[in-house]
Amino acid sequence: MTHTVSLKKNNEFRRVYNSGSSAANRQFVMYIRHNGLAQNRVGISVSKKVGNSVVRSRVKRLVKEAYRLNERVLSPKTGIDIVVVARVGVPLTFFDVKKSLFHLARKHNL
Repeated sequence: MTHTVSLKKNNEFRRVYNSGSSAANRQFVMYIRHNGLAQNRVGISVSKKVGNSVVRSRVKRLVKEAYRLNERVLSPKTGIDIVVVARVGVPLTFFDVKKSLFHLARKHNL
């Protein structure tokens, strides 16, 4: 499996939002779209409503690390764009974030 690349540009996020499928739980909304490439791409979005910059950065780091450690389980197929959007009231423990991501991956049949 190749290295996962980050989604960075607004039009990449928009493409996943508009033509991808979504699943949600209390902590996150996950959008998935096939990209036709030989690698997976992941984007993380955390609104200012979630908290100040310290809290938003912590949420992004937790999601990124939970995905990195469980990449083969969360996205066993290649060629997928994944966008994770944090909701207000995200738990700030690594295990809760990991559990939420696994729940959403099951909802998407990954």
